[in-house]
Amino acid sequence: MKTIVRVLLGAAIILLAYMCIMSIYTPIQFGNEREIRERAVIRQLVDIRRAQLEFRDQHGRFTSDLDSLVDFVRTGEKRIISKEGSLSDAQLERGLTEVRATRIVARGDMAEIQREGLTGFRRDTIVIPVIEDLFPAGEYTVQNIDRMIVIPFSEGRKFDISVNNEFRNDVGVRIPLFEVRAPFRAYLHDLNRQELLNLEFQMSELNRFAGLQVGDINRPNNFAGNWE
Repeated sequence: MKTIVRVLLGAAIILLAYMCIMSIYTPIQFGNEREIRERAVIRQLVDIRRAQLEFRDQHGRFTSDLDSLVDFVRTGEKRIISKEGSLSDAQLERGLTEVRATRIVARGDMAEIQREGLTGFRRDTIVIPVIEDLFPAGEYTVQNIDRMIVIPFSEGRKFDISVNNEFRNDVGVRIPLFEVRAPFRAYLHDLNRQELLNLEFQMSELNRFAGLQVGDINRPNNFAGNWE
């Protein structure tokens, strides 16, 4: 009888020790994995923000369709002014402007160009693909740009997107707004469930979105992320 009691007591001690260790280890493990995953999610939120801002610059609004945003990045073009040389203070003081200088050079009259001191002054418009301008390091190609809108570690779920192209500030100026979201449940779904519930509860208590978000459709915030 005493042997059975000792065995049971030993097992209970081992179980309690294991539970104590796991109560410390599980939150640490969850936090470490969350940090790794959120770095990946943030990178893509920043990429989407970059693409949306370029879309707005060309179209005067944001798109609420992520697939359309991908098509824009994949096939769109951007006009860039290539600049060589600059106007001196003396040239500016005598009324020479960028527009006038560009016209003089375009006419090709070398005597006039030399007289105005515009040798080496160039303003050329070049057209480049949007994808090369936004992502010059080559992190995306026309073949894989679709992955930009898929939440990492989510098993294929796309980011949530909303736009408010008719927002007006206090003086009536229209300011197009957008927000893109990735809920915790999308990219932490396969981690410890209780830790995930605890995290969501904390965000609820703070009246904050339970996940990562860039932009806001209810107020201008310079399209900042909620991690910034």
